[in-house]
Amino acid sequence: MTAGKTFASDDEMPRKLPQFVSKERNRHGTWVYYFRKGKGKRTRLPAFGTPEFEEAYLAALTGNAVKRRQDHPEKSLGWLIDRYMESAQWGQLSVATRKQRGLIFKEALKTSNPPFSDITKKSIENSMEKRRATPAQANNFHKAMNNMFAWAVKNDHVKVNPCTGVERLTYKTEGFVPWDESDIVRFCLKYPVGTVERLALELLLYSGLRRSDIVHAGKQHLKGSTFSMRTAKTGAQITVEFPQSLIDTIEATKTGELAFITNAFGKPFTKESFGNWFGKRSREAGIFKNAHGVRKLSATTAANGGATAHELMAQYGWTNTKQAETYTKGADRVRLGIKSSRLVAEQIGDIIPRTANPGAGKTPKNQAKTKGGK
Repeated sequence: MTAGKTFASDDEMPRKLPQFVSKERNRHGTWVYYFRKGKGKRTRLPAFGTPEFEEAYLAALTGNAVKRRQDHPEKSLGWLIDRYMESAQWGQLSVATRKQRGLIFKEALKTSNPPFSDITKKSIENSMEKRRATPAQANNFHKAMNNMFAWAVKNDHVKVNPCTGVERLTYKTEGFVPWDESDIVRFCLKYPVGTVERLALELLLYSGLRRSDIVHAGKQHLKGSTFSMRTAKTGAQITVEFPQSLIDTIEATKTGELAFITNAFGKPFTKESFGNWFGKRSREAGIFKNAHGVRKLSATTAANGGATAHELMAQYGWTNTKQAETYTKGADRVRLGIKSSRLVAEQIGDIIPRTANPGAGKTPKNQAKTKGGK
């Protein structure tokens, strides 16, 4: 492979690589980049698209030594974390995810910083056990380490991901509290049609969009009354029909060019800032719940109305039936329970007496025979 060559299958890369840079796939199918000027030494470069790549490339081009992050001993867990946080994969994570995982790594390094080659499946299991009192945090630790070691395997730092086969902790949680009808009424009384708050609520309710999608949703996704977009979290394409009432609300509200919902400066929200803003507006209306609770109400309403698991998947962007069935199972239990109780009533309704005198209103067959003679 030569510098400057176009690789049509590598969509995330530019059509032309920098001068003296070549790339090749390693045994895991991941692109790796090298600098080599003429017959000089071939130098491995960091992941393309990161600030570290630009720094290393410039250093190689000028013949200066590049200064890398060396807060931790080479080949230690902290060293591996630093390399991971320099990668393009890390850069593709959301700001909130990078912040959360950065804190997880920082906390893990407070107790020890062993050579990353010494970390085994048992090491991860022990770390999970130490966090058993806070299962959600334990599972977040597992997810962060698993993704980091998966990257390390692809980039030839380790041969085996020690998180493979380590089970996450199971625990019961109701998650975000769903909104109910009284919350919707209270919010609408506070924020009439024409306000951004009202539009945000109706979009959340009728579309069921996540925060990460509603901040990007705009008129470019709407054709007539049909709304369609690809979700950020799962990449699933969702298509829904907006009711006329929502179309009217959109037309009555000042929106952005590419986003229905904008902040006070007319700019689109980030998913984090939207969540904070909507939560604050909800509290001002006397509702101490968040945006995801509206999505849960939307899904519950659809399930109670008879939507199937696959219909819910199509609207809410889930890629498997597991999440959808949390709503359909509850709705089915209600419907089936009512149906079953009606069957019971039909079968035994005539058996139960309706008066104080068990014999009143109905003559037993043996008494009828006696009255007619022997």
